[in-house]
Formats: sequence, structure tokens, C-alpha cells
Amino acid sequence: MKRLSPIGLCVALAFCSAQGWAQTVVPLKGQTSQQTQLDINECNSIAASSASTTSTPSGGRIKGAAVGAAAGAAGAQVRGRQHDEFYDRVDDDTKQDYRQNRAKETAAAGAVVGGSRQRQERRAQEKTNAANTSTAYTSCLQGKGYQVNP
Repeated sequence: MKRLSPIGLCVALAFCSAQGWAQTVVPLKGQTSQQTQLDINECNSIAASSASTTSTPSGGRIKGAAVGAAAGAAGAQVRGRQHDEFYDRVDDDTKQDYRQNRAKETAAAGAVVGGSRQRQERRAQEKTNAANTSTAYTSCLQGKGYQVNP
């Protein structure tokens, strides 16, 4: 039966435990395979804890709906004033209903836009978190005397 060399073992361990952060970890200071595994696990923990400190964006739909409702009501008021001759003949309840209907319609559109922006922000934050985690993992291992190859 063939035995793995220490470097081969390190590469295999790094590949299995690096969670996609690095493909190869090469010891530069003569570390044993056990020490390499301990260092990899420690750096994984450090990198994982550094990523969990950021919060995800929330409230995008609500913010979008609020902005949309305000814009819709204001827009309805402006459109009504553009047609003064007809607008003045309409009773106040009808004017209020028109403004409320426009506010509802634009609030729905605002919620969709707000949700879309929130998803975009969340994806960008996830990318940033992944990059920060990868950097923390690589820096940790390099600080312990390893070469990390992507």
C-alpha cells in the first residue's frame, strides 16, 4: 500500500477542509501534517468568525413602498392641479380616492423596486463577505508559514 508524502497529505487535507478558499496549502517551515491540519482548522475558524460580524440589508420593500406611496399621492395632486377646470368641479371625496388609488399603485411598484434593490445589496454584501473571508483565511495561513495557492 502506498503512503502519502507529508506534502501530498497537506495538499489533500487543504483541499478537503479549505471550503473553497484555497486549493493547496504548502508548508514552508517544515510543519508536520498534524500541525498543518491544526493551522488550517484554526484559520478556518478565524475566517468564519470574521465573516459573521456584518449585517444583511433589510427593509427594502417597506422603504420602497413608502417612497412610492408618497410619490403617487403627490403625483396625483399635481396631475389634478394641471386640469384645474375639471379638478375644481370634482368633490373632495373623489379627489381623495384618486390620490389614495395612485398612492396604492405606486406603493406596490415601490415595494417591487425596493425588494430588487435589497436583493442586489445582499448579493453585493455576500460577495464582499466571501472575499473578506478568503482574504482572512489566506492571510492567517501565510502568517503561520504556509504558501496558499488558489
